[in-house]
Amino acid sequence: MTNDHGSRRLWALQLQQPPPPARLFDQLAFLVGTAAAAWLAVIIGIQGFHSPWAPVWVIPIWAITAYFVLPRLHRLLSDLYVPDYFFGRTRTADGLLGDPVNLGVDGSAEQLDHVMTKAGWHRADEITAASSWRIIMSTLTRRSYPTAPVSSLMLFGRRHDIAYEQEVAGNPKQRHHVRFWHCPPGWLLPGGASTDWLGAGTYDMDVRLSFFTLQVTHRINEDTDVERDYVVSSIQQTNQGVTLRTLRNFTTGYHARNGGGDRFITDGDLPIIDVSAVDAPPRTVPNVPGEASATEMIERAPLATAVAAALVVLVSAIQLIDFVVAGDAAELVADGSGSDRVLIALAIGAFCVFKLSQLVMSWLALRGGRRSRAALMVLLTLEISLVAADYLDGSAALGLDWTLFTASVQCLTLLALSSESSGAWARRTRKAGSAARE
Repeated sequence: MTNDHGSRRLWALQLQQPPPPARLFDQLAFLVGTAAAAWLAVIIGIQGFHSPWAPVWVIPIWAITAYFVLPRLHRLLSDLYVPDYFFGRTRTADGLLGDPVNLGVDGSAEQLDHVMTKAGWHRADEITAASSWRIIMSTLTRRSYPTAPVSSLMLFGRRHDIAYEQEVAGNPKQRHHVRFWHCPPGWLLPGGASTDWLGAGTYDMDVRLSFFTLQVTHRINEDTDVERDYVVSSIQQTNQGVTLRTLRNFTTGYHARNGGGDRFITDGDLPIIDVSAVDAPPRTVPNVPGEASATEMIERAPLATAVAAALVVLVSAIQLIDFVVAGDAAELVADGSGSDRVLIALAIGAFCVFKLSQLVMSWLALRGGRRSRAALMVLLTLEISLVAADYLDGSAALGLDWTLFTASVQCLTLLALSSESSGAWARRTRKAGSAARE
């Protein structure tokens, strides 16, 4: 009892501690990225309104607003008014209230994985560039993707630890799925009960636009109790030695909306499946990032980091070509005096080194480099600030040209690098590498 109480107290004190410097830096970059996204949407909107292609510019404005501006505004506001204690609801990565917590499991990770796999569930892939591309292709071609990634939901201040799904009739739009979080050591449910894992199971019915962020997302079945009971029955029917206890009225029966705006209802009960008596083989653990090859690291990198690296390559190539080939640099070097030639050549060399260093840092960030990611965000912030300052004081006019395009790409790169998934990737790879060395 003393140890459990000490663990609970330690966990509570950890939550009350100020965030480490790395997270403070990420929060500052998050605010800068939010301001950059709003500024970018306004500029494109103003310039696009006067263009004959105005209807076409609605698409990038929607994309920036839906995937960058609105989610970040929700994140900033929800951190202020959404309570950060457990009350039976998950939270989206944007801070909105998500799906209800409607399932518990007692047992180890190996036992949980064993019973779910035996019941016909597939472990969901991580959200990476490769898996995202596979989702797009499977949706367009209507091909089966039984291990498609699920969106991130938060509990205990962290993303779900593992997720399982069952595709329906090979249709990527419809699926059963459940996310699981391992409970902190010694943590108790409201009322004093305990469990090892908490889960949130819902059934995806279709794809639509989110009610709150306008993003493309799945629409869930309103009666979440049906999916909860389906998960329980699938495990009980295929696994011997599994027992069940139910916490009645765990939460008050209510109806509400999840992070996508879908209504849901529940009776408030929490079934807890005990799989601790199941004889499960050791689970296969993937190589830690510190021991992975460069190719494996890139494949595991989150989509945001992969997109940021690709955008850095794109804008660096455009700027280098424009500065060296299409610009007047070569002509200035040829026509200038001796001292001018040296200065111009040095300026060209410095610019090329600056861009090449960005390419190197993007590569290292893709492999999980924490300092490279931070340095790249600082450089992007400086470039965006200079463009914004020139625009505000009238020394530069942004039109529908390469200047606005490169500024837009730089803003999107900063937004991707300052995302929660990119920050978590850098912190996780650092911790994994430290653990591997120990």
